[in-house]
Amino acid sequence: MRRRSLLAASGAAMLPAAPARAEGAVDLLLVLAVDVSRSIDDDEARLQREGYRSAITDPRVLEAIRSGMMGAIAVAYVEWAGSDYQRLVIPWTHIGNQAEAQEWAAMLERAPRVALSWTSISGGLDFSMRTLSESPFEGTRRVIDVSGDGVNNSGLPVEQVRDRVVAEGVTINGLPIMNDRPTFGRPSPVPLDHYYRDSVIGGDGAFLIAAEDFESFGNAVRRKLVREIAGLAGPIFG
Repeated sequence: MRRRSLLAASGAAMLPAAPARAEGAVDLLLVLAVDVSRSIDDDEARLQREGYRSAITDPRVLEAIRSGMMGAIAVAYVEWAGSDYQRLVIPWTHIGNQAEAQEWAAMLERAPRVALSWTSISGGLDFSMRTLSESPFEGTRRVIDVSGDGVNNSGLPVEQVRDRVVAEGVTINGLPIMNDRPTFGRPSPVPLDHYYRDSVIGGDGAFLIAAEDFESFGNAVRRKLVREIAGLAGPIFG
């Protein structure tokens, strides 16, 4: 259907691993896979992280989390660039209340940031899939949430990796950033949201929500998280 690395040594410092929970049943295993390629400058990187921090602590997101059968989700935060660079910035973290959400946001604020290389959405998806396989939690649904401002220009064809991930029962949702600043590498042959629709997202209920620019990124993340956590069906373009 159409819709359906080893950790790099450079800049690969990781935060301490979150302890595994024997009772780790959650409603959703969610990998936030975030573009840090060189098309993302320092201001954009700051806005991107602030968007995730504010969204995960938003009362509407927390309400969606508490509304699930387990009342909790588990989140891993991954950053990716070229095919040779992916890292687990924040390991699997249980989020079921305001305090856990605030601590997750604080970890993201403290984490060092690296920007380099090309844009390998396929490498990010591959690494995210391995991250899912290593989760200490058990989730009723598994989702990879990909955000970025460019097309795949490094590594395997993204469609090939997308289809392999979807075949494992994982849903890939997208958050393309419709940035009007110059980018590096091969430009998108179509509008970026259409590229994500055709080549990136896939699986049951897959959708995308486009951010018009980095300034509007936080609002787009919040809307997307509410829909993902609630498992809401709807149009591809959210």
